[in-house]
Amino acid sequence: MLFNSWAFCVFFPIVTILYFAVPHRFRWPILLSASCFFYMSFVPKYILILAATIIVDYFAALWIVKTHGRVRQLLFFVSIVVTCLILFFFKYFNFFVLNVNDVAKLLHWNYSLPVLEIILPIGLSFHTFQSLSYVIEVYRGNFKPERHFGIYALYVMFYPQLVAGPIERPQNLLHQFHEKHDFNYQMFTSGLRLIAWGLFKKVVIADRLAQFVNPIFDKPGTFAGLPLLLATAFFTVQIYCDFSGYSDIAIGTARTMGFTLMKNFDRPYTSKTLAEFWKRWHISLSTWLRDYIYEPISLHLRDWGKTGIIVALMTTFLISGLWHGASWNFVFWGLLHGTALSLEMLWAKPRKKLAKVLPSALFDGLSIAFTFCFVSLTYIFFRAKTLGDASYILTHLFKPNQNAYQFLSLRKAHEFLSARTDFYFCLGLMSALLGLEFFMMLKPRLNFDVIIADRPWWVRWPIYQGSVFALVLFGIWFKKQDFIYFQF
Repeated sequence: MLFNSWAFCVFFPIVTILYFAVPHRFRWPILLSASCFFYMSFVPKYILILAATIIVDYFAALWIVKTHGRVRQLLFFVSIVVTCLILFFFKYFNFFVLNVNDVAKLLHWNYSLPVLEIILPIGLSFHTFQSLSYVIEVYRGNFKPERHFGIYALYVMFYPQLVAGPIERPQNLLHQFHEKHDFNYQMFTSGLRLIAWGLFKKVVIADRLAQFVNPIFDKPGTFAGLPLLLATAFFTVQIYCDFSGYSDIAIGTARTMGFTLMKNFDRPYTSKTLAEFWKRWHISLSTWLRDYIYEPISLHLRDWGKTGIIVALMTTFLISGLWHGASWNFVFWGLLHGTALSLEMLWAKPRKKLAKVLPSALFDGLSIAFTFCFVSLTYIFFRAKTLGDASYILTHLFKPNQNAYQFLSLRKAHEFLSARTDFYFCLGLMSALLGLEFFMMLKPRLNFDVIIADRPWWVRWPIYQGSVFALVLFGIWFKKQDFIYFQF
């Protein structure tokens, strides 16, 4: 069930009304049942995979706190391995098999492994990492295991953030399921405003940009120059609006019921360095990788100095790349970011000297532009289907068009827009991009949510009605697209 579907427009109010209508002791079964229904609306049988992960990690955490020494370590190791093996089988098995077969062919071995017809369960990487964080925190002694099986299952399956995050920690979310949430008008309306903003970013900006981006990245060999440049820049905006839009809807949906989920994006494209970008982009994943991958490795290699930091960075972003997808494109994308962060760390002192020489406004502007360009270019590997396609795009970004009318006839050639919808596409795209940039510029100084909430009703409601009208008019509803991060 997609957030941008009519089914969710029915599902969400029914679940929210039921949640507040029943006594507190019956609320967790309502939410758990709704979460199961939500997940099963995609592929029903894959809920069994989720159930297996929940059972393994629930009992492992209880046993870990009862044991000591090597037995405790063994239980922790088994829990982690079993959870990761489930992820490996469904997400990486065929990738592993195909690469083994390629090596065998290269060495002229008469040997090949069978490729299985496996469909990746939606959100498997997300709830795998959320389950792992629970077991790790219990093992480290930072969190006492949850003894209520239903509450723990709800922690993993809570429908707003089940399939694409934010990846929560037990310290933040689990206790909230035990607390009674009375209806709070301010939180409810704040959540609705956040849902509307997330839908705007998704159906008005991201999905309309996708109409331009998809045909080009699907067949990049037929384009050169301007179309490739625009598709690259537009995808950078598309993926942000698509994923941050999902996060906004998830956080807003939870907020209407009184739950607080962690912030997942914080104006990432205003970052002056790549390190700052990763503190602002997909915060729940970047902090997960920092706490459970980077810091343990860098601590273990602390005697290596900067070399140890580089090893930790490269390992972390190799795992980040693989987490995003079973493809060499994602591996290369992760290694590019790991390499750039390593160089950024090594060049920290020269950068500080340059900052003292240049005017601060110029230095900050150049830093933001350089970071944005690097992120945009590396997204080519993220979006392209193969390394060959990514290589072609990179080498043809600045080549002139062989056909002078190639870009102007793009929509006609691919037959995905009529003249009327083309007008709305351009109008909606321009309005959306200008509105987004304006919001990004003012957000550090202004809290629009508070400003709107403090206005009298005769000011608020026209804003709400205008927002709904804009969503219906400019949004793409009947040819809706999945959220990009559903594939992970």
